[in-house]
Amino acid sequence: MPKKPKKPCAYPNCPKLTDGLYCEEHKKITNQQYERYGRKYKRSERYGSAWQKVRDRYVKLHPFCEECFAQGILRRVEHVHHIKPLEEGGTNNFDNLKSLCQSCHSRIHALRGDYWHK
Repeated sequence: MPKKPKKPCAYPNCPKLTDGLYCEEHKKITNQQYERYGRKYKRSERYGSAWQKVRDRYVKLHPFCEECFAQGILRRVEHVHHIKPLEEGGTNNFDNLKSLCQSCHSRIHALRGDYWHK
């Protein structure tokens, strides 16, 4: 199967060719800029080691996507979703969490308008 041709890096004035959006050098820079300026909060403050422990315990109890499982489909969990977001007063209690695959997680956030700020 032939590969797609490489395209120029999307970073301004970068002449390098890449398979993705940015070359390796500029991928790091754009990720740092997003973390610094694009987020409302610092990810490390909200999702630190305490969250990882809660998440790991929840995934052990719910190893499949709960939305897909209700439809009879078995998909491994990729995200643990807060039903009521932390910024709206939600908690890390198990009754506020839901195991989801990538597509279900994206669909829920798209319907809420989180990605496009409805």
